[in-house]
Amino acid sequence: MNLDISPFTAADRAGWEPLARGYKAFYKTTLADADYERAWQRLLAGDELQGLAARRAGRVLGIAHSFLHRSVWSADVCYLQDLFVAEDARGQGVAAALINHLADQARARGTPRLYWLTHQDNARARALYDRVARWHGFLRYDVAL
Repeated sequence: MNLDISPFTAADRAGWEPLARGYKAFYKTTLADADYERAWQRLLAGDELQGLAARRAGRVLGIAHSFLHRSVWSADVCYLQDLFVAEDARGQGVAAALINHLADQARARGTPRLYWLTHQDNARARALYDRVARWHGFLRYDVAL
């Protein structure tokens, strides 16, 4: 597959933003341009948040945003917040490669769990997720504040 997966660099901005916008559009979320700029700066800093790019021949084909957080019952766990692959690169193993890369990083840090959420109607992604992870049947609830 010849993918290079590594943290974002400043040169990835032009490849990241259309994928980030595609991710937000998929989940019917509208953000201002300033919100994308703020997110990019936070991801690029790499302090608390991690952004990964999957590249082939210098082109960003997929992105993953994640962070570690505390858990009451174990060591810190890794949450994969966003995962998105360019339409013309889907079905080529890009998403699986990003998940595997993140899992390898988490294992190396001694993190006992990598997890994520997706919409119940996201059938294409769920087919992959069912191959690489285990669904525990949980539902998510949000309180708007």
